Amino acid sequence: MRIRGSLVLILLSLFSASLAAGYLAATIAPPDTSSATPRTTAGDDPVYHGPAAGGLVALTVNVDWGEEFLPDMLKICETNGVVLTFFVTGRWAAQFPDLVRAMAAAGHEIGNHGYAHPHPDGLSVEGNMRDIQLAEDILRGITGSKPHLYAPPYGERGESVLKAARSLGYRTILWSADSLDWKYRDERTIIERVRRAVDPGGIVLLHPTAATAAALPTLIDDLAAMGLQIVTVSRLLGP
Repeated sequence: MRIRGSLVLILLSLFSASLAAGYLAATIAPPDTSSATPRTTAGDDPVYHGPAAGGLVALTVNVDWGEEFLPDMLKICETNGVVLTFFVTGRWAAQFPDLVRAMAAAGHEIGNHGYAHPHPDGLSVEGNMRDIQLAEDILRGITGSKPHLYAPPYGERGESVLKAARSLGYRTILWSADSLDWKYRDERTIIERVRRAVDPGGIVLLHPTAATAAALPTLIDDLAAMGLQIVTVSRLLGP
């Protein structure tokens, strides 16, 4: 009985040691990442921000309405020698082709904002491709050039959106500083929101509203005072 008891104690000790070793191995050893989802590349992700080096910043304007305010915004840009990136819907461009031509003629960048301003996350890849392609055809017909940047309506960025844009040769552009000018139609609020959020390499989101047009000269002056040069998104991101 004594021998049998000793054997049991020995076996229990060995079993406990084995458990302890397994526990230590699990807690000390690095985790197995072989089956983890790979990190997507910069080209696959939506772009929120450009490089901080160089002191550049981009002002983007999403256009599906607000045509009455765009001539003033274009004039302000001309007076101050700055260029913006306008993301234009196809349905709006078809109604106001002269304004699209004026943007392009002044050196502003024209991007694709889809055709009908749907909720892209609610569409399939094929549905997003149709919406983007229809806008592209209209914009190319007006300007003679294919856009290469796409700003999804509502900032929606699900996989069906990103995959559709990639398959058509677009980079998906979002923003790092949101003026919320569509909501706060107040010049001072727009200026303060941009001041708080903008930084070197930033992408600022605007819309054509009366308050935005009124705020634009101050925004341009503010960014210059911060040592930031306003450029198109393509220039900001580089090759």
